[in-house]
Amino acid sequence: MTHSLSETLSVFWRIGVQSFGGPAAQIALMHRVLVEEKKWLTEQQFLNALSFCMLLPGPEAMQLATYSGWRIRGVMGGLMAGLLFVLPGAAVIFALAALYVSYGKVPFVALLFLGVKSAVLIIVLEALLKVSRRALKGKAHWIIAGLAFIGIFFLSLPFPLIVIGAGIYGALTASGLAAETDLPRHRMQNTLATVVIWLAIWLVPLAALDLFAGQTILPQLGAFFSKLAVVTFGGAYAVLAYMAQDVVTGFGWLTADEMLDSLGLAETTPGPLILVTQFVGFIAGFRDAGFGMAFAAAIVTLWATFTPCFLWIFAGAPYIDQIAAQPRMIGALSAITAAVVGVILNLSLWFGLNVLFHEVSRAKWGVFTLWQPELESLDWRAALLSMLCGVLLLRLKLGLGWVLGLAAAGGVLLGQLG
Repeated sequence: MTHSLSETLSVFWRIGVQSFGGPAAQIALMHRVLVEEKKWLTEQQFLNALSFCMLLPGPEAMQLATYSGWRIRGVMGGLMAGLLFVLPGAAVIFALAALYVSYGKVPFVALLFLGVKSAVLIIVLEALLKVSRRALKGKAHWIIAGLAFIGIFFLSLPFPLIVIGAGIYGALTASGLAAETDLPRHRMQNTLATVVIWLAIWLVPLAALDLFAGQTILPQLGAFFSKLAVVTFGGAYAVLAYMAQDVVTGFGWLTADEMLDSLGLAETTPGPLILVTQFVGFIAGFRDAGFGMAFAAAIVTLWATFTPCFLWIFAGAPYIDQIAAQPRMIGALSAITAAVVGVILNLSLWFGLNVLFHEVSRAKWGVFTLWQPELESLDWRAALLSMLCGVLLLRLKLGLGWVLGLAAAGGVLLGQLG
């Protein structure tokens, strides 16, 4: 059944502007609209696509929206769905980032962000709990998660190495036979053409930056976030785990406080949580050369982050139902997801230390790295707000918007007490 262009636009615009609350809530929204209400996808088509998108680097919710649009109206539908999922939130991030660099140092605003950062810590812990319940299905998965945490937190191993190792282990130890499918084999030359076209769309503009903007921060941002788009499997929180420490301690583009603020802002906007990269690019550009460079840097970051998603989906979409029937693929996905639990635990500890303590140092003990907080720098207000947010979010199951709002108000209130 062919759906009109206007109806398709309307539905995906609705999804884009309502997609608050992170990947889980966004996927649930798409399921309700596309499977239950519109019946544009079957349950099996939706689940097969979700499994495939979780195997890919980058934001699985945005990629699922792109696939859904492709399934409904081909490449044009995929482009519309993917862009409409991203652009509303990107517009909001532009506005919030401009306000942040203009007024972020005002004491009142700083107190608002004290509360938001405390809420973000609990949001990340909630994500850790949700992912671990889904991912850790046996002893082997617990071991993979533990080794991933040790590797990234204590040994500073590269995130791609951890993911590749987990995926290889999962594929080699998978059991079962591949299911027979009656689906037609798609022509490889069509797939190769798709890959070449989208590689050019993605990389040619970034290569041009080296020629025409080589003395600015733009080529460095394009290269870093392109690498991020390729290696960050496991969703938005895995991306954050890989990005946060490099951005703060490696490149020095943001402070730890600004990194936490960026996540808090991204949590309050529609669209994929990975829009936090746009905020990072904006701040880095502003610090380099003011507002003009900030907007250019944010656009480069958006391009490097999201253009690869269209490549993965348009090249892989014709094969999704076949891939979903392969046990080795399923085994690789399960092992990668288990490793992501350890990565998110690393992120939780890193965030927690930087939220609760004003001073955190990095110490080296041979091959081991250890983050050490100065105990006397404990911020009692952040600790109290974090406990309050934990009760509201984890115990009382209050909505994310309410928790963020109450935490911000609590930061202002406690700020008056010193």
